[in-house]
Amino acid sequence: MKRLLPSALLIALCALPSSVAAKRVAPAAPDPRVRIETSAGAFVIDVDMRHAPITGRNFLAYVDQKRFDGTAFYRAARATANPREGLVQGGISNDMTRMLKPIRHEPTSLTGLHHDNGTVSMARDEPGTATGDFFVVVGNGRYLDATRRDPGFAAFGHVVSGMAVVRQMLAAPTFKGGWSAETRGQSIVHPIRIISARRLP
Repeated sequence: MKRLLPSALLIALCALPSSVAAKRVAPAAPDPRVRIETSAGAFVIDVDMRHAPITGRNFLAYVDQKRFDGTAFYRAARATANPREGLVQGGISNDMTRMLKPIRHEPTSLTGLHHDNGTVSMARDEPGTATGDFFVVVGNGRYLDATRRDPGFAAFGHVVSGMAVVRQMLAAPTFKGGWSAETRGQSIVHPIRIISARRLP
C-alpha cells in the first residue's frame, strides 16, 4: 500500500515559491546551431554542448570570431570499399594567424557520442592538439571512436540539414599528393571555400 505524506509536509510543498517550481521543470537550453555557407552550398550543424562542452566551446569560438570565414574544405577521404563513405575535412588548415590555443581531448569514451553519418568531429595530430580544423563523417565512422588502445577523435556535433552538400564535397576531385602517408590522394583539387560560419538565432 502506498504511504501518504504527512499533512505538514504536503502544506510545505504547496507553499514553495513558484520560482522554485519553475527552476525544477525548466527545460535545458537547446543546443546551438551553426550554418556553414560554402561555395558548394550550405549545411547546418547542431553543436552538442551537453556532452562535449570543451570541444563545442572551441568550435563556437572560431565561429563567433569569424575565424572560419574565407577558409576551405580541403580534404575528401573516401573509403576504399565504398567511395560514397568517408569524411570531408576543413577549417583553418593550421593557419597560425587564425589559430586559438589547442584544447583538451574529449574522447567518445567520455562523451558517449559516436562517429555516425553526419557526425562533426575535430581533426588533430596528437590528443590535445586540436585547434580549428574539423571534419564531417559520411556513412559509418565508428572506427574513429575511442577504444582502449586508441584515443580516437572528439565528436562534438551533428549535421541536421544539408548532408547532400557534404556528400557533394566528398565526391570532389582529388590529386595524388598529400601532407602525410595517410592523407595521400585526399587533397581536393579545388578546395571548397567556406564563405561564412554563423550561429542561427
